[in-house]
Amino acid sequence: YGLCRSQCIHSFCLSSEQNTDTMPERRPFVRLPTDVYPVNYGLCLKPDLIDFTFEGKLEAIVEVNLATNQIVMNCADIDIITASFVPEGGEEINATGFNYQNEDEKVTLSFPSALQKGSGTLKIDFVGELNDKMKGFYRSKYATPAGEIRYAAVTQFEATDARRAFPCWDEPAIKATFDISLIVPKDRVALSNMNVIDRKPHPEDDSLLEVKFATTPIMSTYLVAFVIGEYDFVEGQSSDGVTVRVYTPTGKAEQGKFALEVAVKTLPFYNDYFNVPYPLPKIDLIAIADFAAGAMENWGLVTYRETALLIDPKNSCSSSRQWVALVVGHELAHQWFGNLVTMEWWTHLWLNEGFASWIEYLCVDHCFPDYDIWTQFVSADYTRALDLDALDNSHPIEVNVGHPSEVDEIFDAISYSKGASVIRMLHNYIGDEDFRKGMHSYLLKFQHKNAATEDLWDCLEQASGKPIALVMSSWTKQMGFPIIVVDQEQQGDDRILKISQKKFCASGPHNGEDCPKWMVPISICTGEDPGCTKLKVLLDSPETTITINNVSPDQWVKINPGTVGFYRIQYSSAMLESLLPGIRDLTLLPVDRLGLQNDLFSLSRAGMISTVEVLKLMEAFVNEPNYTVWSDLSCNLGVLSSLLSHTDFHEEIQEFIRDLFTPIGLKLGWECKQGEGHLDALLRGLVLGKLGKAGHKPTLEEARRRFKDHVEGKQILSADLRSPVYLTVLKHGDSATLDTMLKLHKQADMQEEKNRIERVLGAISAPDLIQKVLTFALSEDVRPQDTVSVIGGVAGSSKHGRKAAWKFVKDNWEELHNRYQGGFLISRLIKLSVDGFAIDKMAAEVKSFFESHHAPAAERTVQQCCENILLNAAWLKRDADDIHQYLLKRKAPPV
Repeated sequence: YGLCRSQCIHSFCLSSEQNTDTMPERRPFVRLPTDVYPVNYGLCLKPDLIDFTFEGKLEAIVEVNLATNQIVMNCADIDIITASFVPEGGEEINATGFNYQNEDEKVTLSFPSALQKGSGTLKIDFVGELNDKMKGFYRSKYATPAGEIRYAAVTQFEATDARRAFPCWDEPAIKATFDISLIVPKDRVALSNMNVIDRKPHPEDDSLLEVKFATTPIMSTYLVAFVIGEYDFVEGQSSDGVTVRVYTPTGKAEQGKFALEVAVKTLPFYNDYFNVPYPLPKIDLIAIADFAAGAMENWGLVTYRETALLIDPKNSCSSSRQWVALVVGHELAHQWFGNLVTMEWWTHLWLNEGFASWIEYLCVDHCFPDYDIWTQFVSADYTRALDLDALDNSHPIEVNVGHPSEVDEIFDAISYSKGASVIRMLHNYIGDEDFRKGMHSYLLKFQHKNAATEDLWDCLEQASGKPIALVMSSWTKQMGFPIIVVDQEQQGDDRILKISQKKFCASGPHNGEDCPKWMVPISICTGEDPGCTKLKVLLDSPETTITINNVSPDQWVKINPGTVGFYRIQYSSAMLESLLPGIRDLTLLPVDRLGLQNDLFSLSRAGMISTVEVLKLMEAFVNEPNYTVWSDLSCNLGVLSSLLSHTDFHEEIQEFIRDLFTPIGLKLGWECKQGEGHLDALLRGLVLGKLGKAGHKPTLEEARRRFKDHVEGKQILSADLRSPVYLTVLKHGDSATLDTMLKLHKQADMQEEKNRIERVLGAISAPDLIQKVLTFALSEDVRPQDTVSVIGGVAGSSKHGRKAAWKFVKDNWEELHNRYQGGFLISRLIKLSVDGFAIDKMAAEVKSFFESHHAPAAERTVQQCCENILLNAAWLKRDADDIHQYLLKRKAPPV
């Protein structure tokens, strides 16, 4: 579950997702031959937690389909010692050669004679390394409560790294059952997908135990998992009888309770939603210290970053709780959608991830209705996907994936966030009842098998009687989305709307000949009842005319109520004028106030309207009470502020931000009031952080006072106020402030607190201190997966920080690339460090750097970043003067 999403849902936004040249040649790739396939893997592994190696024994029952004298399997960083084949009822045949194709991560076992059709057992003894790359079978470093450094052995196999733990047929469609045994020190916890069925002392060494697990259902290799380490746990039972455990670092069992509560509620929710029971006897959720992604849905043993699972009642902020609830909801959805029914090949990854990214919100909405989580979806997923997908270097949701190195590239906001957004649109188009019916038949039909995107469309089509495949393929097979252009006229009591579509591009409207078109489900509401859809149409042509009856001339008409359709809207100026009062008087729903503002902001970036228009609109949000609306405004102002840091009037936009946020800041105050909820806490943190960062004097003074009391232990800051206070004092702080923050970081016992500090360190302003933060990013004190957000924080905080971070990445490229290569963290690092530039020549510099420093997993990201830099530069050239004039005029005393 890519971390791409977590930071934006956290307390402040990094610059928005945005992204030239065609992709380089893909390397040739052939899937494994099917003449021999596995039925059951008997696997025994013995990790050495001191030398970081492991020994393995594989006894796989295989079926020979076609007589052959060789077996081709996946294998990476493993040394095979012996291999043999025993045909059923026959003599053992020893392999005579192992030919490793390292480039393709394959091994060919050769036999002296042909293996005949039928069943047999393939036996392989092998050794491997517990690597430190956070993939395959790897080591994760942790400290015991007494402070001693130790290592756990853990796994991360998606997408193609099971082959680093044992030779296997490592493709999602080649499913088999697994019988796993682990030989481990007897004082360690050993976990795998299934429950333990036997535990006995190792015959040769009484300090070791042999732990045997029950046979798994038929499943894909990327979902196999094992963990050996020291953990405590809390346990519960779901109402349908599944044992749920949350494993935490030793001594922190208490911090697993929140996730346990969510999991115990979530399993029955999905059980009911899909109408298919959870297929395993237990599920474990475990916090892993060194972990590249946010979490991984291994069947029955879900692994998480500590910050995506652990909640400390005293020290965790509201956004962390929400994040944990979403990630737990996401991973548990995969137990059905992904694990029980699995994509046939990585081309369909989007369906797995997009679906889980949509339904996690449904689940959290069920568990925590007060989170207003669907409005947050629009800000966290929907608008980010639109931003990325407007680029020329976006990609269709469905991408043909060949070589394994290409898989990591598509763990991005298109697969997750656009995937989730089009599923939300589809769910709305079909209706909940038919959607559930279709989901149920899909899961039943393909359980324990593999499916492609089309299979889901078929099931939903049968359930709903609507042309699902036709509608959806326009959204999944072509990249981008339309801008819907709307004009209206009144005829008597009727309102006539003229609606047209064309592709929306971040650089302006698409004016080419061969403009793609979409099947667009369009809903319309009116001012009479903003929450109720008056009309639904499916726009399947470039333009159409719609008549809405009984709309009086003084009523507004709004397209896309609920901001569900995946498109931008450009209203005629008269229609827009009529909608704006709905922002001031709050008659428009929060999600629509947010959508309107976000559309206009992206139109200004694309040069279709002036940015000044958007600034005027933003001033209309003075009465806004909704957290998510403020959060989205804040994100967009952050993008603008970052853009204007390239000018000499950066201070004027800070003043604009102070003016906009002061009234809501005064209303909220610093103290939590009686009867406030989750969203009030999120809003307070957001607003105070925004005011503090923009240099609002009273906020800065109060933040300094509270920070001093916090550090001296007089009055500990509530978790929800820590990010804004830390950010504010650092932004306006000196070397003593930075030293204090680094000391707090060292003392923090909780990963969430360490991350909270890491993400704001970059706010420090002095050049020598920025260097110090960058050096700290690569130090032993920062977990490898968190270095990226420290560097990103520096790049996102100031003009100087941006330059320094980019230089730092270039200077330390070898170490960084070695650490993250072939994973999505490398893409994230590049994006965070260069996306904010706004000078044409920087795009050329970034491009040429990566031409000589290849990062195959991040090629598309590099192109997207270069495109973004050019877009920023164009935006600045086009609008900077007007913005400056407007900001000056705003402040001029009336004549």
